Amino acid sequence: MTEQHGHARAEDGARLAYQRRGDGRALVLLAGQANNHLWWDRVRGDFHATHSTITMDYRGTGASDKPDGPYSTQGFADDVIAVLDELGVERADVYGTSMGGRVAQWVAARHPHRVRRLVLGCTSPGGEHGVERTNDVRRVLAGPGAAEALADMMYTPKWRADNPGPYTTLGDPAMPPHAVRGHLRASNEHDAWQVLPRIAAPTLVLHGDDDVLAPVANAALLAERIPDARAHVFPGARHAYFEEFRPLASTLVADFLTEAEAR
Repeated sequence: MTEQHGHARAEDGARLAYQRRGDGRALVLLAGQANNHLWWDRVRGDFHATHSTITMDYRGTGASDKPDGPYSTQGFADDVIAVLDELGVERADVYGTSMGGRVAQWVAARHPHRVRRLVLGCTSPGGEHGVERTNDVRRVLAGPGAAEALADMMYTPKWRADNPGPYTTLGDPAMPPHAVRGHLRASNEHDAWQVLPRIAAPTLVLHGDDDVLAPVANAALLAERIPDARAHVFPGARHAYFEEFRPLASTLVADFLTEAEAR
């Protein structure tokens, strides 16, 4: 299997680490807030029968630079394009989950010619139209037991008992504090509502109905706002539906990404 690692340069000069694995059509996988490419470790292999997977470390994470400048989902989207340019990928499928789904919205809306098919998982349009987590959830995540609380919001107790970890979706522990704050601000300030109708790529929206980090009501909002979009909700799934419900979730995504080939 082909593997490629390197760095792209963002417009401001920041070095952005990327990882490409496999052969075939490019599939960009975008991780959640304050996470690096390891977020996708359990899942990316599910797509290598038809795609090469491209991950990246957001600025502030992993092997990418960690500038103390402004962070935004629009800026992260520009970084994605810088990685695609470095790899010579003109058009890719894009699958973003959590904050990665917010970033993917901007990639698809601002660069429609670069996105063939779009998958948005456990995410939100943001702004006044998005349905945000409750203040109770925010307080728990800011408290002394935040790590355990986050794991509980990502996975059901039964799945955690059967899969004791370690989990690669609970944040990059090497992030400096300014980058953690920057990622939080970027996610909180995301608002793509006005540009969602510009998305030209066929879109699949996925969500768990027991997701308190990004409430499931956002799935319908996205599917209704984006042209040629449809949604699937996983009963009983929490935020990390893509891992806990992996067989079904990965099959749905793989089928969606390949169905256009038969048209």
